Amino acid sequence: MPPSPATPPSLSHPAYRPDIDGLRAIAVLSVIIFHASPRWLPGGFVGVDIFFVISGFLISTIMFGSLAGGGFSYAEFYARRIRRIFPGLVLVLIATLAFGWWVLLADEFRQLGKHVLASAGFVANLVLWGEAGYFDTVVETKPLLHLWSLAVEEQFYIFWPLLLTLAWKRQHLLRWMGVAVGLSFLLNVGLVVRHPDAAFYMPFTRVWELGAGAMLAWVAWRRGPGAAPLPGHQLMGAAGLACIVAALGLLDRYKAFPGFWAVLPVLGACLCIAAGPQAWFNRRLLGSRLFVWFGLISYPLYLWHWPLLAYARVLQEGFLDPPRVLRFGALGASVLLAWLTFRFVERPLRRGGRGVVAGLAGAMVVLALVGAAAQLRWLLPRNDDPSIQAIMNASADWVYPEALKPFTFEGQGFERIDGGEREVLLIGDSHVEQYRARALALAERKPDEVSTLLFATRGACPPIPNLIEDRDPICGERLSAALDLVRTPAVKAVVIGGCWGCYFDVDQSPPAASAPPPPDHYYYRDTQGQRHMLRGGDGVDQSIAALGRLLAEIRAMGKTPYLLLNIPVGADFEPRSRLTGNRLERMTAAPVTPMAPLPPSQAALHERLRQLALANGAIPLDPMAGLCRPDGQCVRADGQGDPVYKDATHLRAAYVREAATFLDTALLAPASR
Repeated sequence: MPPSPATPPSLSHPAYRPDIDGLRAIAVLSVIIFHASPRWLPGGFVGVDIFFVISGFLISTIMFGSLAGGGFSYAEFYARRIRRIFPGLVLVLIATLAFGWWVLLADEFRQLGKHVLASAGFVANLVLWGEAGYFDTVVETKPLLHLWSLAVEEQFYIFWPLLLTLAWKRQHLLRWMGVAVGLSFLLNVGLVVRHPDAAFYMPFTRVWELGAGAMLAWVAWRRGPGAAPLPGHQLMGAAGLACIVAALGLLDRYKAFPGFWAVLPVLGACLCIAAGPQAWFNRRLLGSRLFVWFGLISYPLYLWHWPLLAYARVLQEGFLDPPRVLRFGALGASVLLAWLTFRFVERPLRRGGRGVVAGLAGAMVVLALVGAAAQLRWLLPRNDDPSIQAIMNASADWVYPEALKPFTFEGQGFERIDGGEREVLLIGDSHVEQYRARALALAERKPDEVSTLLFATRGACPPIPNLIEDRDPICGERLSAALDLVRTPAVKAVVIGGCWGCYFDVDQSPPAASAPPPPDHYYYRDTQGQRHMLRGGDGVDQSIAALGRLLAEIRAMGKTPYLLLNIPVGADFEPRSRLTGNRLERMTAAPVTPMAPLPPSQAALHERLRQLALANGAIPLDPMAGLCRPDGQCVRADGQGDPVYKDATHLRAAYVREAATFLDTALLAPASR
């Protein structure tokens, strides 16, 4: 019932349950061990899903008690959230931003500023979702990556109280919670394969996890405080822990997650909570002093551990994994920092009044402004040498798909540049996408001559039928749609390209007898379903033969096939390899010679593919004609010393725009050439 006018609404405080703190301990320890060494606990990331269930349970328990009592106070609710969330978060954001100013380079610090701004506004999940993609920064080096989950929770805390308040007045609380949970779960399952980044980061695909805890809270609240344990509560506790253990051991980062797989940790957490503090496992294990202690510091531990691990990776050359002793040393330091934060920051401020709330909110606003200043380059990092900036400019020099018009074919989203009636379809991976800069330049400079250009591409997806990238199930679907697009009458020419050196220039020497075979996610699958690995097998020969058959098939359709040959790739062409010095001291960019040698294996592959094109009626498009000299030396920097490469395997847009003239024969209408 609504509160009486004489009774100010306030929040109900549920009885403390040590076993829930113990469940928090399992969640946070799983996450930090996974982040330090995924091999030790491949499914440790499900700790976040356990946190979601716990949050939904506790917050909804508070709300049900308040709605049934004096009423729910939004002001008190959010003030309490600020006292709970902001102290540790403000401290970690300050420390992360300060250390980033000292060690990061210009583009890295700018991105950190954007993430500080997003974290202060609790929209980090949406920003990270927008960044996700083939050319996204290595996620292990984003110091605030982990705050996506905190943003999801805070977004839940905005709309969930509104939903419960409205449903409470209409006496249909459980029904509306069930509807929200069901729709969220269906959205999660529907997106996880085709749009995995959206399924992972979107708040609406995570509501069902928090909502599961809320529905459990409703059942517990209706039974009343001090109710007898549920029938079978001992079995529930054991089954819940078994589900969590199964999730930790069976899942890994390559599973389609959350999806159906997330049911395991969510169900496990729900069963553990439903079992109650009287269940043997809850009382003796989750309620033990060690587990409760880790549970009490779980929030600051979660906040601290990832920036320490991320900066440890940043300080390694090439963003390599630090030695194990350093990674677990970082975890030890995060435990110490978490306890200090809990003892001397969180606990004192949690009992503060309105002044503390206003001060914490003001500090978060200031952090947001500093983050915005860093993102806008008004605040520069310590390492801002102009020679480094030239490398950063090259790394960011890429034409994104927003520059092209989107279109859909057979449910797949492609891009286009409108031109004449003749349509040219470009199929491939990011090595075709890198030439969008030339295509756009032709459309601007020769609008009456350029063909309509269709880009059917996806990063890291090889454009050869039955050449499988098993980490990305969308590759096959997109290639199938692209090949159907070839058959449409308007398409007159087809350009096929890829990072041929990445796929085919592989070491075929067998590993030592004592060593496991090298991991490889690319293989050719024959008509009998047998796998032919590119590395250590005959998959390269099988794949190149399939590419030849594809070119011949396109020719037989009456279309003109073009084979886009490979560019030089490797560490010699990586602009960041010029960085010298130490991030903790001073860094500069060393000058390099404008040329670098073409590896003999890449030269042999280049000639093999050229002959393959000619043998199957295709026209070879040769980037090396302009990049490499007859003596095997290839361009890596222009006359001013600026890189012509974006990274070790892609050309930058500024170079492509002017120098990739070898493409013009395919992209312009025949009469204009």
